[in-house]
Amino acid sequence: MMWITGTGVGLINIAGYATPTKELHWLSSVFVGILMCKIVYDLTGVISSSLFKGYDKLNNKEKLEWNNRGFSTFHAIVVAAGSLYLLIFSDLFGDSQDGLIINRSSTLSDTLLGVSIGYFLSDLAMICYNYPALGGVEYVIHHGLSMYSIILSLLSGQAQLYILMVLFTESTTPFVNLRWHLDVAGLKNSKMYIYNGVALFFGWLVARIILFVFFFYHMFIHFDQMVHRPILGQECLPLGILQLDFCTSSDLTDESVLVLENCQRHGKTLRKARHSR
Repeated sequence: MMWITGTGVGLINIAGYATPTKELHWLSSVFVGILMCKIVYDLTGVISSSLFKGYDKLNNKEKLEWNNRGFSTFHAIVVAAGSLYLLIFSDLFGDSQDGLIINRSSTLSDTLLGVSIGYFLSDLAMICYNYPALGGVEYVIHHGLSMYSIILSLLSGQAQLYILMVLFTESTTPFVNLRWHLDVAGLKNSKMYIYNGVALFFGWLVARIILFVFFFYHMFIHFDQMVHRPILGQECLPLGILQLDFCTSSDLTDESVLVLENCQRHGKTLRKARHSR
């Protein structure tokens, strides 16, 4: 029999949900995520060396983070696009479907969660191996909790709707990474840097503020599905919800600082432009 640990509910039996076919699919998805990170990491270095003259002038630490942010951006695009499709365009969480909305999953949603686990494993391995070049303890904690919540949701088939909402917030990551790339490339005064900052602000507003208002509202109106309902013979809170709150709040704080920095910098740029006139 298979058991997993959930927040505040102890051990939960998932033997009725996990099958050999699903287990193989989950492991394959995680492997694909790891392989994806390795391939994109190598391609980022090759492409950057060919197209960006300043890449070869970067030191080893900067090249390491440059390539690391390459597969971070690629993962963000993949999971954000997949989450958007599953949440908006597919019928997975539509009213026409039978069953509790927080109990729904599909092959595609399982694949997306598995790929994300592979990404977090790869990124966490790089962070630990090159510590503290790619981030400190806060990154280790964040990645650990993120993986924990995704794994619980994947293995139980519960709360994938909310996991996908959180994964969609990765849509702001490419702008954060591009901001770093432009900074390292010495292009902080370029128009591209300003345009990217504006895009980051509006993306952050939609994905990190408006979305989370809906996120918590949706949890509230479906609270009866989250507690006091029998799951495999016992009362259970959908797994990963409390972990999600912690992880997303830390992400929100980090990007809030970036957005405020962008607003401050853009304000100074506009004042200088007006003064020069």
